[in-house]
Amino acid sequence: MRRYAIVLGKNPELSIAELRAFSKRFRLGIRILEEHLSGPNTSWVLIKAKEEIERYFRWLGGSLKLVWIIGNGEDAIEHLEYARLFTLSLYGNNDWRVWRKLGSKVKEILKRKDRTKFFKPANVYAMPGELLLKGFPETKDFVFFFRDGDILVGETVRITDPFELKKLDVERPVVRPILSIPPRLARIMVNLAEVRRGNVLDPFCGIGTILQELILQGLNAYGSDRNPERIREARRNLEWLRREFRVRKVAQLEICDVRRLRKCFRTRFDAIVTEPYMGKPLRRTSTKEEAVKMARELDRLYYGAFESFADVLKRNARVVFVFPAYRLEGGGMYRRNRPWLEELGFEVLERHLDFEERHRLIRDIHVMKFKG
Repeated sequence: MRRYAIVLGKNPELSIAELRAFSKRFRLGIRILEEHLSGPNTSWVLIKAKEEIERYFRWLGGSLKLVWIIGNGEDAIEHLEYARLFTLSLYGNNDWRVWRKLGSKVKEILKRKDRTKFFKPANVYAMPGELLLKGFPETKDFVFFFRDGDILVGETVRITDPFELKKLDVERPVVRPILSIPPRLARIMVNLAEVRRGNVLDPFCGIGTILQELILQGLNAYGSDRNPERIREARRNLEWLRREFRVRKVAQLEICDVRRLRKCFRTRFDAIVTEPYMGKPLRRTSTKEEAVKMARELDRLYYGAFESFADVLKRNARVVFVFPAYRLEGGGMYRRNRPWLEELGFEVLERHLDFEERHRLIRDIHVMKFKG
């Protein structure tokens, strides 16, 4: 087991939930030692994990950077591996004078072995992974985590590829931002399902964002939508995925009403991962009465969907499902409870919110187990 730090993405709480599920999914034995939640893209956790985490890290959607911890305190700089070109990332301290001081000390120590250069991007003290991927792959990113009078020193060993996620989003043939979730969130939801091998269904597949992620990770992907146009668009996107990413797996797609899944699929599924129809786009924040009415109307569709899920799921299968929550006029949020889920055999294990301040509609992500 090694000590690592993981720099979390824009939703630290959801990232930690994904990390725990990710550990179970790939049997990585991750143990979270400390949490430092300061805000989007600056929060981090200290963990112990098997070295295999370096192999699988790319499949995390809510984390940015994996750092191998070399030691504690500035004396640990002596143990950094030589690099001809290096930069520094600081977390928990944004004082540029500290950044320059530590950079000079690293340079002084590395110069004992050979020539070296401190790469200093203007006004950047937490090195973005994009620069390591775009033109500076030989740069080593030495990382300093500040915590209660102590410093952890490490080296970045893996980063998530923002260009891959962008390509999966905006470079595919069919792009419909209103009808699809971000690839980042699709990746998180797949991890929350904890399926390493097996059959996974997206019964509201739309243009195929979740199916893309299932195929990339080698899972058996099945998708359905009642709109034939969405199925045609999903086929176009998945054919593009096959060419661009050289994947062999394909998805089985069906035009199917979500309330009649048993008629469309003979397979029993290990998981369902989906974002359903969430209602018409909102032009403004809602009153409490409006939010209750919208949620109640959508629940007619969702209730029928979950009745149908019970027909095609294996016992103890996971369901990762996005329900809508609503930002209310004057502040606050309406987040509906659904006791009927338990009545239909679905145990709610976790709930997580995902949203940005400008959003009127909030994703209320449920992780559930089908008890059969």
